[in-house]
Amino acid sequence: MAKENSGHHHQTEARRKKLTLILGVSGLCILFYVLGAWQANTVPSSYSKVGCETQSNPSSSSSSSSSSSSESAELDFKSHNQIELKETNQTIKYFEPCDLSLSEYTPCEDRQRGRRFDRNMMKYRERHCPSKDELLYCLIPPPPNYKIPFKWPQSRDYAWYDNIPHKELSVEKAVQNWIQVEGDRFRFPGGGTMFPRGADAYIDDIARLIPLTDGGIRTAIDTGCGVASFGAYLLKRDIMAVSFAPRDTHEAQVQFALERGVPAIIGIMGSRRLPYPARAFDLAHCSRCLIPWFKNDGLYLMEVDRVLRPGGYWILSGPPINWKQYWRGWERTEEDLKKEQDSIEDVAKSLCWKKVTEKGDLSIWQKPLNHIECKKLKQNNKSPPICSSDNADFAWYKDLETCITPLPETNNPDESAGGALEDWPDRAFAVPPRIIRGTIPDMNAEKFREDNEVWKERITHYKKIVPELSHGRFRNIVDMNAFLGGFAASMLKYPSWVMNVVPVDAEKQTLGVIYERGLIGTYQDWCEGFSTYPRTYDMIHAGGLFSLYEHRCDLTLILLEMDRILRPEGTVVLRDNVETLNKVEKIVKGMKWKSQIVDHEKGPFNPEKILVAVKTYWTGQPSDKNNNNNN
Repeated sequence: MAKENSGHHHQTEARRKKLTLILGVSGLCILFYVLGAWQANTVPSSYSKVGCETQSNPSSSSSSSSSSSSESAELDFKSHNQIELKETNQTIKYFEPCDLSLSEYTPCEDRQRGRRFDRNMMKYRERHCPSKDELLYCLIPPPPNYKIPFKWPQSRDYAWYDNIPHKELSVEKAVQNWIQVEGDRFRFPGGGTMFPRGADAYIDDIARLIPLTDGGIRTAIDTGCGVASFGAYLLKRDIMAVSFAPRDTHEAQVQFALERGVPAIIGIMGSRRLPYPARAFDLAHCSRCLIPWFKNDGLYLMEVDRVLRPGGYWILSGPPINWKQYWRGWERTEEDLKKEQDSIEDVAKSLCWKKVTEKGDLSIWQKPLNHIECKKLKQNNKSPPICSSDNADFAWYKDLETCITPLPETNNPDESAGGALEDWPDRAFAVPPRIIRGTIPDMNAEKFREDNEVWKERITHYKKIVPELSHGRFRNIVDMNAFLGGFAASMLKYPSWVMNVVPVDAEKQTLGVIYERGLIGTYQDWCEGFSTYPRTYDMIHAGGLFSLYEHRCDLTLILLEMDRILRPEGTVVLRDNVETLNKVEKIVKGMKWKSQIVDHEKGPFNPEKILVAVKTYWTGQPSDKNNNNNN
């Protein structure tokens, strides 16, 4: 009897090894297909081993989901699931879709919750995240007829109506050419309140006044961005703008921007610092953005000054600029508009800015290269004073201060405080000044260059496990734990952009370095919701994120937030230790994701592994109650 058991054991072991070998190749190849070949509105009915040797030809029939697969692929996939789920099936939690009314839910910018807060300084439109008993443990549903967005660059000009079913802007802003409805899609003509000839011509006007195309200006911030046409047309000039607007009465401005493939985030100039480090942007822009720059002793311009680089520009168009021509149309008195412009001029002067020009509808100021002269001026006129705080980069739930953010010390009046930046594109891989100056603990030029080499190798590996990475499949990407921005820098050759997120809990606060590389990003606590609409990213990347947050908050909530911001058929690439990834994979099995854990680029003996996952295509359905009401 023992001998029979022994023989049975050896046969079982042999079958297990054979299955493991098959799954090591075919299981991953199945995922390759899922990553690269799913079509809009269709869950693929067959699997093929893209990029791998096939053992048999897949059936061309699409009438049956599993019977039409090649026999070996079907067996491999089913066996794989049986092996994976045998011990854990009873403990997997399957998440149900949320109600369709939550299709555009933004957890920390919920308008009903916002009404509980003070309207002074727009506090009610700032981030207010749900309490523990308000948290949602369900999947935010796409609208019923959701379609995969247009690919870039077509997406700059078109978006599907069913993805963002809001006509309000097309009516309210019809004269200004923000957005038009054309059948089943929106078209974005590129217009704006202050650029009736289009954003392209408007940017050309700016380029006649300041040097926009010599590589000196790379990062920009557009305050009150509308549908981000300014940022969309800066991209063709190799300028990367972070566009932000609040979630307000103009439905879904930021959602439209991201649907177009343009970097944007929900945000507002309120009572807190913007979530960016000091000296982040080469240019700041406001085109009739309705921010009261002259109020609160110039507090908002002081915040612009904080995030502007030494020598950076602030561009203002719209009221009160050129008020002599427009005052009747703006339905304001000449005296009122003149007073407002004089107040802005006074604040700019108190910040030690220089007025570069005022021509037509545009006024442009420039921040000084350093504070050598400014400190002399402040000896006589101390309003506003230079801040005493020594952490100008900290900007997460940090209240605004009525003072000028100090620049790093320099003795040379012609030297850029904090260190000069290379022009773009050299800036992306040049050693950032913050690293040269030693402001990042345990980081130096050599380690920075080593990190760049590491990411070259990683991207090469990623292209093998996610073949669509280099084919323009992923336009909007978020890196949830960006460190030095190496992933984003390595992706510059592709038609993608990356929102580099530095968690506020990260040991090294490196967002300033990321901006010095000519990349963009934001701060974030991933125990809370991200300031974006659902379905705004094609790909999510995160290295070491779950190890970082494992003991800080519920990993399930982080994964549900990832699902919220990821588009149907979007891809997730996670790097972490295998124990952590096993926990993560167990959760995502209940989230309508397909996942696979693969080896590190250095091989199977590295304890770090990579989880690759795809969010399956599904949509929300109107409830029976809504259907009855419609009938």
